[in-house]
Amino acid sequence: MALRERITEDMKSAMRAGDKERLATIRLALAAIKQREVDERTTLDDAQVLAVLEKMIKQRREAIPQFESGGRADLVAKETAEIAVLKGYMPAPLSDAEIDALIGEAIAATGAASIKDMGRVMAAVKPKAQGRAELGAVSARIKQKLS
Repeated sequence: MALRERITEDMKSAMRAGDKERLATIRLALAAIKQREVDERTTLDDAQVLAVLEKMIKQRREAIPQFESGGRADLVAKETAEIAVLKGYMPAPLSDAEIDALIGEAIAATGAASIKDMGRVMAAVKPKAQGRAELGAVSARIKQKLS
């Protein structure tokens, strides 16, 4: 079953169960997916849906410290709950050893020798790590290995 179909089915089951918080989060995710489809005039595949969900999780993580500093514990709890629901659709995260192995394979495949080749290495690693690892951290590791 495609990821988008799974999200739609989960929306229906949350509706039947009366789980309003989960339903609201799933509706937000589907709205973001549909918005991107309309903007790009295409149907998103699983990798692109994962990218949308990853962006939503990142937005919520960035909002939490702002709500904490503003003393809005209710909004912090809401954002944290939304992150938990969205993470349910993400694949299992990669371990440090798996990330290092991916980077090693990409360096060997691209023949990268210096920091100038970082873009090619990142392009090779990104599709395999998308949604499974923080790409900023992966980028920092690549930079460390190439310098």
